[in-house]
Amino acid sequence: MSPELERCSRNLLICEKSNFRDERARYDIHVSKHFFNYKLSMVIPECASLPACIAGVIQTFSSYYRVRDLPVYKFLQEDILQKVVKNGHFYALSYNTRIDEDNTIAFLPSGHLIMSVNKDTYEQLGLEGKPSQYTHRKVQRYVVNVDLTDKSMTPGAKTYQRLITSLKEWVPLKSDFLISMKMTAEDDGGALQTLLSQYSFEEYRPTLQTHTLKETPCPSLHSSNLHGDEKSCDAHRFLEWLGAVSMDISCNNEASSFLSTYVCPEPWSSMSQGLLCTVTGFLIPEDIHSLLLELRHYFDQPKFTSWLSITVHGFADSPVSWGMTEHGFLKGGENFYNFVCFENQDYWLHMATGSHDGCPP
Repeated sequence: MSPELERCSRNLLICEKSNFRDERARYDIHVSKHFFNYKLSMVIPECASLPACIAGVIQTFSSYYRVRDLPVYKFLQEDILQKVVKNGHFYALSYNTRIDEDNTIAFLPSGHLIMSVNKDTYEQLGLEGKPSQYTHRKVQRYVVNVDLTDKSMTPGAKTYQRLITSLKEWVPLKSDFLISMKMTAEDDGGALQTLLSQYSFEEYRPTLQTHTLKETPCPSLHSSNLHGDEKSCDAHRFLEWLGAVSMDISCNNEASSFLSTYVCPEPWSSMSQGLLCTVTGFLIPEDIHSLLLELRHYFDQPKFTSWLSITVHGFADSPVSWGMTEHGFLKGGENFYNFVCFENQDYWLHMATGSHDGCPP
């Protein structure tokens, strides 16, 4: 193995324990600030099929669009800016752009425009920004953060006009975009549809897949013991097991296996059956929050398990991870969080980022 592959890049994993009923719990904030997600995975032990109530919530997930060659300045035109971008539930992310090489763009539901651009693009834009936290000895990337809700961004204002000129004439940035918006009572999506109709686009629904787990070694968990003991697996080793199950990696460490020597962490017991449920697409926080609320009610009726888990994966090439915290890539691009929900309403929360990220909130 080459020395380059042997060196593991640094990553950051934060784990905390709380209770959904605790007034100080911040689980909803963590979910709402993780804007750009492409996959979620649920593991429900001792479950043969997806409960109708959970499947029903997934069916209500928002549609999303892939728009081709959309100029960035189009988002800033007065009608779109007021009715769509400042909607408070609008998400747009440049698609098939690499955070370490290309210009990447994101519109956040807070009304911010984030552009992570190379040095040449930054100098041509003529906009105020700051060097990326994760660059070489010589600055090669810059991050431009524009608060489109600021008074200076009112159509007709000088600062607003300078932004339009920069993105329309000086550097006419365009990209494929993934777009989603949670509709509100005040907006039926007409303005967004008008914008989309001017370009080539496809509408998608999140896709659902289920896989049954049979006679699988499963760690024993106790909600009160985050760090593990003789009766409970610790949170970090449990997360590793979840990854193995999601990737269909055997946890038996069989002598005949030359692919994996992984073994389920102790203490463990055999799970007679379980359900692995995966949803993929452009998943927005509002929908994930609705699903998490439904999962909390899973234990309203007695179950053969005391826990279930949901893992949410963010885009590796998003310019942000949580909130406006800069996201980088380097080797892994880690950008995900996981909830382990217990029957007593306790939860464990894992938050993971790579070496080119700020700390999770």
